[in-house]
Amino acid sequence: MVFIIKFLMNSVRKSFYELTTYKYISHVVSQFSSSFVFYWKDFFKDEPLLFPPGFDGRVVLYPSNQNLRDYLSWRQADCHINNLYNTTFWALVQQGGLSNSEAEVRLKGTVAGDKNEILFSEFSINYNTEPEMFRKGTVLIWQKVEEATDKLIITPATPEGRNVVVKRTRNKVLPLHVDIIGDGFWEEHLEILAENS
Repeated sequence: MVFIIKFLMNSVRKSFYELTTYKYISHVVSQFSSSFVFYWKDFFKDEPLLFPPGFDGRVVLYPSNQNLRDYLSWRQADCHINNLYNTTFWALVQQGGLSNSEAEVRLKGTVAGDKNEILFSEFSINYNTEPEMFRKGTVLIWQKVEEATDKLIITPATPEGRNVVVKRTRNKVLPLHVDIIGDGFWEEHLEILAENS
């Protein structure tokens, strides 16, 4: 009986912890999904959203900053590999007239150099000049930004009011399309891996 009660208590404790973790994940994924749909038209004006998107999320605790950097570097390299494949695949389909399955067969077993050669020799596309947003992906960071706004100040001495420029610093999420594999990004943004961040 003691074993069963202890097992149930541990399960409840674990479930509560997991519930908290999953609550955060659920909230972030939900917020991202709704924002994705809400802002779609701002980025893809003439392209309707044909299907509702689906996203997943997970929380991972890495034991060290180096492990975290290695993971993020791998994700960026993976983004590059996937984008190079997709850029070549869709060039073969949309400009080269191949079917999806024919393009897949054509790319089977190719390496990055082969894909670059297909893009350049057949479609005059230099992959290295493609926008960094596609080659590097998007990194979201919190950054302190100074904002200036006009504020109307009304006092007994100036009942008609006067405009005053008010400056304030606030944290804002900034999208960056930069290399995070090398040291440059991390040296420029030391606060990301700082102990007290």
